[in-house]
Amino acid sequence: MEYQPVENQPGQAPKKNSNVIYFLIAVVVALLGTDVYLYTQKKNSDVKIVYQNDEKTRLQTELDSLEAQIEQVNAGRAKMSVAMQAKNDSLRVKIRVLRSELAKGKLTVAELTKAQEDIKQLRYFVTKYTADIEELKKQNTTLATERDTLKTNLATVSQKATDLEQKNQELDTKVKVASAIKVATADVVAYKVKNSGKESDVTKAKQAQKIKINFIVATNAVAEKGLHDIYIRIIDPTGNLITQNDSGTFNADSQDLQYTYKTSIDFRDDGSGYTIDWVNPSPFQKGTYTVLMYADGYTMGKTSITLK
Repeated sequence: MEYQPVENQPGQAPKKNSNVIYFLIAVVVALLGTDVYLYTQKKNSDVKIVYQNDEKTRLQTELDSLEAQIEQVNAGRAKMSVAMQAKNDSLRVKIRVLRSELAKGKLTVAELTKAQEDIKQLRYFVTKYTADIEELKKQNTTLATERDTLKTNLATVSQKATDLEQKNQELDTKVKVASAIKVATADVVAYKVKNSGKESDVTKAKQAQKIKINFIVATNAVAEKGLHDIYIRIIDPTGNLITQNDSGTFNADSQDLQYTYKTSIDFRDDGSGYTIDWVNPSPFQKGTYTVLMYADGYTMGKTSITLK
């Protein structure tokens, strides 16, 4: 029987080579698995960073929206209470704080989650604050309407009071006019006085020394019974008012007038006649003398006399 070396025995070399190949395959598979794992982890990390950046941008945009909402509701210049002003300031401070936190570099998951929760809570407070401001504006509008209505009513009442006062004044004027005594009939006669003191009527200017104004007062049930001041204005033929040093002024027909002579009569509303004597301080002239009579603030009557 012939001897053969071990390395040359059939079946030994192939088995050894097979083990090496299996080992190499296992190493390659392990390496591939590691690469896949690392790639997956990197990809997940990149996705996570992108997600965080997008979420930060979204949250910052929402802060912009909330701040704009606060500005819009404040644009109405509604008069805020101290409590609402404090809430307004608090919301603005909270927005600034959240902006500062979002402006940081990378945020951890916990920081991002907290920011989301804070903004969610902030959104609730801004919405409630907006509703409160709008309600305040409605109340202010209602108050303004009530104020304007009150002003209108006040103006109406004031106008009515003014109208009533005017009517009262008109009524008072009518009463005064109605209660003023008036002349029913009047005439003027010129006289001369003899040495004996006896008077005789004349028609010539050169003979006349005085005039007598004879008149009857018209019946007037509303006129006050008793003494009434009578003012006489005498206009000479040249159109000038005759006055004396002691002549004063009075008011009649809403104007101040100077009188020639003043006296008074006792009115009894019984149809009595009255006579007023007036002595001319100067010689009478030819022509017509006009006699105007006033009482109780109004024209009482008018008469005249013509001297030759």
